[in-house]
Amino acid sequence: MGLSNNIREHRFKYGEMTQKELAEQVGVSRQTMNAIENNKHAPTIDVAIRIADVFREAVDTVFGYEYDGKPEFLVVCVSLAGDREQIEADCND
Repeated sequence: MGLSNNIREHRFKYGEMTQKELAEQVGVSRQTMNAIENNKHAPTIDVAIRIADVFREAVDTVFGYEYDGKPEFLVVCVSLAGDREQIEADCND
């Protein structure tokens, strides 16, 4: 589950572009590009957009996300109640 990509396929579609060439066009190191391509590092949104732009593709064409039904984010509850029982009641609804 999580972020996936088909950067390698796109690199070869575009004349066997190397990771170094792609990294230079995107503005990151070859090591960072390698980590992104091998799903060891998730790119920032900005970097994902720049990668997709190099290939003249939409971001969701280069990157995919498989959702397993579990939240991937932290939900923070804010309650204006003063007592603990009311706070728990507000936050568990």
